[in-house]
Amino acid sequence: MHFVDAKGILTAGGGHYGMNIYRGCTHGCIYCDSRSRCYQFTHPFEDIEVKQNAPLLLEQALRSKRKKCMIGTGAMSDPYMHCEEELRLTRKCLEIIRDNGFGIAIQTKSDRILRDIDLLDEINRNTKCVVQMTLTTYDDELCGILEPNVCNTKRRIEVLQVMQERGIPTIVWLTPILPFINDTPENITAILNACVRTGVKGVIDFGMGLTLRDGDREYYYAALDKHFPGMKERYIKRYGNSYELPSPNAKELTGLLRSICSDNGIMFKADDCFRYMQELPDKYSQMSIFDIYDKEVCEP
Repeated sequence: MHFVDAKGILTAGGGHYGMNIYRGCTHGCIYCDSRSRCYQFTHPFEDIEVKQNAPLLLEQALRSKRKKCMIGTGAMSDPYMHCEEELRLTRKCLEIIRDNGFGIAIQTKSDRILRDIDLLDEINRNTKCVVQMTLTTYDDELCGILEPNVCNTKRRIEVLQVMQERGIPTIVWLTPILPFINDTPENITAILNACVRTGVKGVIDFGMGLTLRDGDREYYYAALDKHFPGMKERYIKRYGNSYELPSPNAKELTGLLRSICSDNGIMFKADDCFRYMQELPDKYSQMSIFDIYDKEVCEP
């Protein structure tokens, strides 16, 4: 990894903010879109760029904002990679978010998030916290191939269970679904049943398939050659050089998603899930940190 001083840490988007403390990833997921050339990495993807001044930038930015809102993190780079064990920059940023009365929507594949359960719990009680967990395959052996350097699916489901016990709402990313690999009714049903058991608020899916861009495609195909001999040729024959690679079973799998989620009161439309994660309750949106402290002191 290498360290940089970033010029800014927050990106604005429709009443909420996004934040990435790190750039690159060490999880090794074979399908990772963040490897794509369009993101213009100037260093190896596994050589993590650490925005060492992220907490300072975040504190300066939040102190200048009177209106409170949700802050999202983890969309481009997992905030709980291996380097977080030592650096703890995510934890420092969570403390700043808590102290300034903002909400957090945090996305990860790692059980390291449990190291910060105390802060997530406190933020959720004061404002709002949403934990997002990616689940792609219920088969832990297959998970070890697709996502080799991060905890397996069963462990991630345990994380969801812990969040449920704490009353912290969760969203599951059921994506990507890889054609001819994890795109089976059995896999989707098993994951969705786990979502029901752990009381997730919503499930995000983008059409039961995969997207590939330059940079990402080459890495993915090399992994197919290593772990699934002959699969790359099958992909090329069916999809050519397409960006979108829908599963041949997409219609059936989407039907399962809608049916199971509808029967159990789980959001399954992406827009609904994003709206939920981006909205901070009105009673908190104008609240200052002094209001929060006064509330805590005055309550019996």
